[in-house]
Amino acid sequence: CVAAMRDAVNLPITVKTRIGVDKHDSYDELVEFISCVADRGCKVFILHARKAWLTGISPKENRRIPPLSYDTVYRIKQDFPNLTLIVNGGVNSFEEITRQLHLLDGVMIGRTAYEHPYFLAKIDKHFFGTGVIATRYEVIREFLPYISLQLQQGIPIHRITRHLLGLFKGVPGAKAWRCLLRENSYGPGAGIEILENLLKWVGKLQTDLGICN
Repeated sequence: CVAAMRDAVNLPITVKTRIGVDKHDSYDELVEFISCVADRGCKVFILHARKAWLTGISPKENRRIPPLSYDTVYRIKQDFPNLTLIVNGGVNSFEEITRQLHLLDGVMIGRTAYEHPYFLAKIDKHFFGTGVIATRYEVIREFLPYISLQLQQGIPIHRITRHLLGLFKGVPGAKAWRCLLRENSYGPGAGIEILENLLKWVGKLQTDLGICN
């Protein structure tokens, strides 16, 4: 598959994989896989530092039950220094990202990007010293035209707002935000006014609590 893609396009080919599957989890098997795929033209690998159990546990459980083994990823980087190695799995803080970047070429943020999306707003500034961080209020305001377009195409608003539940994670008012969003997004005729009203509440909350972001 990788060889066919390599022959068909000039775009970079990347492969994301776990470090093992079921009982096929020896280091030698992982090396064989990386070697084979790299020989066919892939030079960028994203290694999720957990093995996968295809039988016995659910996909959700696969995200937390198999233990993380960052040492396996580090060893692959040592054995394949010419490949670009990006680690995935369990990385959810600036400190952990920094630690991984000392040993590897990159970090993929997974669940944290969804559960705490505002975390991503600070990454460019934190690591590259660039970018103006929009406030949560500004994020929602800039999102409204997209939501309006989706509503015009018949998409129920709750399909969109459910992805905003974690926007205020870690700041005062986060629980109230989640509750208000859930309570108001499923009613008959629920529309853009839900977020417009919540924006007023957010603005007042930020003023009252002195929250600038």
